Amino acid sequence: MNRDGVPYDAIVIGAGLAGLYALHRLRGMGCRTVVLEAASDVGGVWYWNRYPGARCDVESLQYSYSFDTDLEQEWQWTERYAAQPEILRYIEHVAERFDLRRDIHFSTRVVSAIFNEQQSTWTVVTVAGSAFTAQHCIMATGALSVPRLPAIAGIEDFRGEVHHTGRWPKRAPDFAGKRVGVIGTGSSGIQVIPQIARQAAHLTVFQRTANFSIPAWNRLLSSEDQAAFKASYREHRARAREVGTLYEFSDRGALQVSATEREREYARRWEKGGVNFVHAFNDLLVSKPANDTIADFVRARIRSIVKDAAVADSLCPDDHPLGTKRICVDTGYYETYNRTNVRLINLKKTPIDHFHATGVRVAGEDLPIDSLVCATGYDALSGAVLAIDIRGRAGIRLRDKWASGPRTLLGIMTAGFPNLFIITGAGSPSVLVNMIVGIEHHVQWIADCIAHLRARQLATIDASFDAEDRWVEHVNQAAARTLLPLANSWFLGANIPGKPRVFMPYAAKIGVYRRECQDVVDRGYEGFVFTEASHAGS
Repeated sequence: MNRDGVPYDAIVIGAGLAGLYALHRLRGMGCRTVVLEAASDVGGVWYWNRYPGARCDVESLQYSYSFDTDLEQEWQWTERYAAQPEILRYIEHVAERFDLRRDIHFSTRVVSAIFNEQQSTWTVVTVAGSAFTAQHCIMATGALSVPRLPAIAGIEDFRGEVHHTGRWPKRAPDFAGKRVGVIGTGSSGIQVIPQIARQAAHLTVFQRTANFSIPAWNRLLSSEDQAAFKASYREHRARAREVGTLYEFSDRGALQVSATEREREYARRWEKGGVNFVHAFNDLLVSKPANDTIADFVRARIRSIVKDAAVADSLCPDDHPLGTKRICVDTGYYETYNRTNVRLINLKKTPIDHFHATGVRVAGEDLPIDSLVCATGYDALSGAVLAIDIRGRAGIRLRDKWASGPRTLLGIMTAGFPNLFIITGAGSPSVLVNMIVGIEHHVQWIADCIAHLRARQLATIDASFDAEDRWVEHVNQAAARTLLPLANSWFLGANIPGKPRVFMPYAAKIGVYRRECQDVVDRGYEGFVFTEASHAGS
């Protein structure tokens, strides 16, 4: 129980970027708040993802908090795209600067959260059996925080080292002189493969699905670069709240210009690098013929970089439009396959037979492996929430309610679970925008909502089932207007066997979504139901 027997105002689960800002914001309101974190320190995804090459795909000057102008001016980034150690140092600096650690319980993994209808409180229980009680429970558990290990016959028999990019050990593995296998060529695989190739005696890459990747062209940031950007931070932040990230958006369609002009624009964006490449024209994610033009451009680039034609063909995606899976950003990824110590195994053509004690058998060939790296992704968006046994009104389990896919109102609350808030969850733009922009918006909305309850002495707020149904349909329709559902991506949960195929993020610009959230508030929290303190248990 709480040490003094008095319920907290809020329990926050997770001490990553979302949890830290939630703590800071709620503490500033005078809310008695505690944070429970499974790791031994702050950082969230940037605590766990320590693999070589781990780097953000949003430029560092944008991938930072905006809530404190002194903080954004004083912190100096060293690179265009910050690497994991630098991002973690930034998060640690924030925790120190705002004295956040004193309200965080580290090495504390949550197993259940149960709503008490009589008291209108949540009781959160940890692996160690400790119980914490609060009026509000805030899930800051992250969209990409539950690693997925591959289900391959015999993998439990393998006696070598096994590492997942999402749970990388603090003491970095030494791959020098070793035969290493990497399974997975999504974002983390594309980042880690060039790094391991430089260390290992031999690297075998097991590719399940080829992905499109754009060069980052990372570089050091000069003091002049930073000063110029920071001089206009307020304007930059305001625009980011409208579009998610400060990309260069086009107002032309790919098929409205000549083939020569298209090629010129794709080449220009390729040379600039980064995710902004996918915004070369405004119809690339809604028109398959338009998308074919940019996909063909990237496939031609892959073939121009990779010397072995057969390997290049295997690296060229042909089963999804470009951008319908999270576009990857790399440093020397395709060039890595020109190294003599690197071999690509296309699992669609030659699937793994099984693992054994000293390696893996593929198409009748035994491949010896000393270390295996699983870059096999996450149970995204809903995985971390459903990893906890959450029970709402009448004891209903969230995992039962979401058996056919996540159901939320605004991506923030789910009907039948009063005072339970989710930060950047399913049904919000979430992973489709700069995560910190989404995090700050959600934390601010949640904090304002809690302030609304406190000012009116209300016990609970809950989403109505009718409003939730309408929002789920709205999110589905938004996705259906794009090419996004055409890929078997983790946006749909397609990487998790048995997970319902539902497109989980809200495919709208963050500015549109922010206005929808504000409209709900302006209409008296339309679609939400309140209970007064005196009637909380009725």
